[in-house]
Amino acid sequence: MAKEKKKIIIGSILAALVFLGGAILIYNNNRVVRTEDPKLPPIAEDETDPEVWGQHYPRHYDSYRNAVEGPVVRTKYGGNDKYDKLEEFPEMRTLFAGYGFSEEYNEDRGHPYAVQDIGAINPARKKSGAVCLTCKSPEIPELLEKFGDDFYTMDFTEVKDKYIKHSIACSDCHDPKTMDLHITRPALRKALSKMGIDVDKADRQEMRTLVCAQCHVEYYFAGDKKIVTFPWGESIEGMKPEQVYEYYQSGEYKDKPFVDWTHPKSKTPMLKAQHPDYEFFMNSTHQAAGVACADCHMPYVKQGNVKISSHDLKSPLRNISESCGVCHREDEEYLKSRVEHIQDNNYNLLKVAADRNVEAIKEIEKSLNSPGADQELIKQAQQYHRQAQWLWDWMSAENSMGFHNPEEGLNYIGKSIDFAHKAIRAAQRARGE
Repeated sequence: MAKEKKKIIIGSILAALVFLGGAILIYNNNRVVRTEDPKLPPIAEDETDPEVWGQHYPRHYDSYRNAVEGPVVRTKYGGNDKYDKLEEFPEMRTLFAGYGFSEEYNEDRGHPYAVQDIGAINPARKKSGAVCLTCKSPEIPELLEKFGDDFYTMDFTEVKDKYIKHSIACSDCHDPKTMDLHITRPALRKALSKMGIDVDKADRQEMRTLVCAQCHVEYYFAGDKKIVTFPWGESIEGMKPEQVYEYYQSGEYKDKPFVDWTHPKSKTPMLKAQHPDYEFFMNSTHQAAGVACADCHMPYVKQGNVKISSHDLKSPLRNISESCGVCHREDEEYLKSRVEHIQDNNYNLLKVAADRNVEAIKEIEKSLNSPGADQELIKQAQQYHRQAQWLWDWMSAENSMGFHNPEEGLNYIGKSIDFAHKAIRAAQRARGE
């Protein structure tokens, strides 16, 4: 009896040791190491240089630098290759005629290139002033605190050359003391506050999306001060393109709807979508399941005996196993084929919508040049064109080629085609056809 009891005790001790050893192994394999040199001074509150942060977080910094030093890898509909969109989508020259995007429209290369790339764009696209730098550099929060709303109308080149040192980096999203995610751009706070949402009460998983929502959104420059503003309503539903369109038509713009530019051919008062990735992602299958932007674009990866969140922000198709394989058990080739199937359908319909919008522009221009054409019907055609191209551009400007929310995406493109057909028909009727 004593021997049996002894065996049980020894077995229990061994089991406890195995459990403890496993726990230590898991901890060591999954912990994030702050620094490899405990003698380093703390990161200063106003430190914006990612290289300094990298001394404390060398593995994270190396992954961030990979976006610059790593190979240029282009996915079927994106990647970090700076290609000319106007060459691949020549219809944009007509759709954006009279606007800067008809002369130059390049694919983004990623966060580390933000300042470099915006500095190289056509000078005509920098006329709005320093407001165009709002999301490009970690120096911006300090400049907003120093100059207030006057910052937005300051000279672009002067601000860039005098104050901007780094492209999007660590302090844009992280508190230097705690490493907690935080919001550094006021426009998001104001827009969410309007919905009754306090971002300071958001949990960590929510923040892994909200820090992206500071910049990957639709926005406009409000008033003479050109203050960056998100055109959202008082609920998540107010983020949809139809509701954003109504925002630009009503409220403070009720008497004079907001206009980005007037199309020189159709004379339509146009809207230009920016990059509504956050709005489009909301209410999607992944978002409803609790997935955050960072889960796919900054997946956890193993480096030696530690796990880090990759800061080489690119398409999840670059690392399917880490991004998709955490939840989906199918092999990489299958997952890639499903993503591209969704994107192909979106792309094909997007091209149809673009063609119909080009046709609408030509028909309205023809009516404008036709003596005796019904002016009321022409105005009606222009309003249909404004709505049609807005919905097309919402889907063209977002960065997932429809994957962020496939069902709603095809719905928006379908509506764009419908409005374009209405514009075409109204313009033809204006000529008595």
